[in-house]
Amino acid sequence: MAFTVATVVHAYRNKQSHGRYLNIPFDFRFPTPQRIRKRLWNPEDRRLFTPSIFGVGWSINVHEAARRLGLIEDLEHEDAR
Repeated sequence: MAFTVATVVHAYRNKQSHGRYLNIPFDFRFPTPQRIRKRLWNPEDRRLFTPSIFGVGWSINVHEAARRLGLIEDLEHEDAR
């Protein structure tokens, strides 16, 4: 909780709506459907953890989690074979 408050103060003082504070991502912009999809289901991003949709921290890229668990096929690598 204290870190979130510190991040809000940092963002306000530096007039930033999104960025990083002590290398932790934050985003205080109003979430859009495009940003929600990009952070939660992004087949083009191999990161498991993406910056949070709103607030401080990270979200899980569900597409990458499902790919790593073998629940969905990785079509990009299938075409290369």
